[in-house]
Amino acid sequence: MNNLKVSLIISTYNWPDALNLCLESVLRQTVVPSEVVIADDGSTHETEELILHYAKSFPVPLKHVWQEDEGFQLSKIRNKAIAAATGDYIIQIDGDLILERHYIEDHIIFSKKNSFVSGSRVIMKKELSKKLLKTHQTKISLFTKGLTNVANGLRIPFLSKRLETYKNDDVYYLRGCNMAFWRSDLIKVNGYNEAFTGWGREDNEIGLRLINSGVEKRVIKFSGIVFHIYHPEKTRTGLNINDELLKQTALNKLTYCTKGLSQYLL
Repeated sequence: MNNLKVSLIISTYNWPDALNLCLESVLRQTVVPSEVVIADDGSTHETEELILHYAKSFPVPLKHVWQEDEGFQLSKIRNKAIAAATGDYIIQIDGDLILERHYIEDHIIFSKKNSFVSGSRVIMKKELSKKLLKTHQTKISLFTKGLTNVANGLRIPFLSKRLETYKNDDVYYLRGCNMAFWRSDLIKVNGYNEAFTGWGREDNEIGLRLINSGVEKRVIKFSGIVFHIYHPEKTRTGLNINDELLKQTALNKLTYCTKGLSQYLL
């Protein structure tokens, strides 16, 4: 394993029970990240108390980056977390995921300069999710009852790099909940575009700006596996506005956003 300094950024909002499982799965990793940064979009004190509890014994620095709850401001809190991160390589997930125990190791092995990575996820059904949240369990196998799209959970590392160009020209084929970037590339494109508010497309748009700037999109298959805890779909009010912003980035081949990461960098 190389000496790459990795920051794991976990975005969360008012779901400490799910974040608890996520952090437990981080502790079970074959390779732990250099630090963990919680990107908290305005959660109440329960989340803060959970993070403080973990921070007392966490094997690496555990940072809590919080902002006031002013609606869905994921781009903004991710920028703040990226600014607070000290790693050369940033792995980005959501706090409603349970990580397969090789997750960080897989991403480190898959990392390559001048590229960013998008992974997929295995979906857990409602009943399985309720059971794991109640029992605080994080051990899941592909034989666990209550999983869908199980193929996304197959771990066959030697196939991963053979499939890295899978749909790499499709900017809609990526998941913001499972991505990885070089911090220097994020600085180059000024991070997330904070014109995006409400659910959707902020991850597609930053991916498109990275591609426009010459950074290759790669897809990690059969490695970097995550299990998504069920929750009702978030409201998609305002998605048409975000779709238009994405369209303008494509039409104008933009590589930089005006209101982004730079405002938080020292």
